[in-house]
Amino acid sequence: MRRIVVLTGSGISAESGIATFRDTGGVWAKYDFREVATSEGFAANPDLVHEFYNLRRHGLRAVEPNPAHFALAKLERELKVIGGLLTLVTQNVDDLHERSGSQNVLHMHGELLKSRCGDCEETFDQTDNLSVETKCMSCGAIGAIRPDVVWFGEIPRHMGETLTAIEKADLFVSIGTSGAVYPAAGFVAAARRAGAACIELNLEPSENACLFTDSRYGMAGEIVPQWVDETLAGFA
Repeated sequence: MRRIVVLTGSGISAESGIATFRDTGGVWAKYDFREVATSEGFAANPDLVHEFYNLRRHGLRAVEPNPAHFALAKLERELKVIGGLLTLVTQNVDDLHERSGSQNVLHMHGELLKSRCGDCEETFDQTDNLSVETKCMSCGAIGAIRPDVVWFGEIPRHMGETLTAIEKADLFVSIGTSGAVYPAAGFVAAARRAGAACIELNLEPSENACLFTDSRYGMAGEIVPQWVDETLAGFA
């Protein structure tokens, strides 16, 4: 099992202090996603959308990667040494995987620390606040800059790369996901069809837990490092 695809969801970053979306008290319990996470919402009230993402961008500065993030970075490094490959696919828009040392990261839903111009489609690193007055550094348009995240109704990123990696994988691992959001919820079925073993590492069983061939439940900061150490020991 030297080709591994790992899918991560909001559960892995929750232990770092980033709020989940669908859980009780999560982000969508406080905001109407139609107002802050759709192109229609942005067109209707860009000030509100910018305020929402500015707050999230500011909050990201106050959190750090947790042991689960660092364990996956360790797995990537050590797999590479022995000729293996880890493809890390995340539904999260935070940068905690990168800050922990992961390099081969595919952000399905975009990145909070990037922005995009709706006119020229150029993307930019973004750590400061955005507003309707922000000017595109490429084409000069004012008011066209938006967070470079995938909103409801938009197509997730890197789907071709992800499905190709799954088709070649020996092992598919899902960490901290609800199993309710497609297309990510369908990855385990694709992995099973390709003949890969599938393991779920989660706080509790996901909605598609029955599709996995193995599972472990508990805090990601505890069970992910344990699983990584056991997996690497199996390659020794």
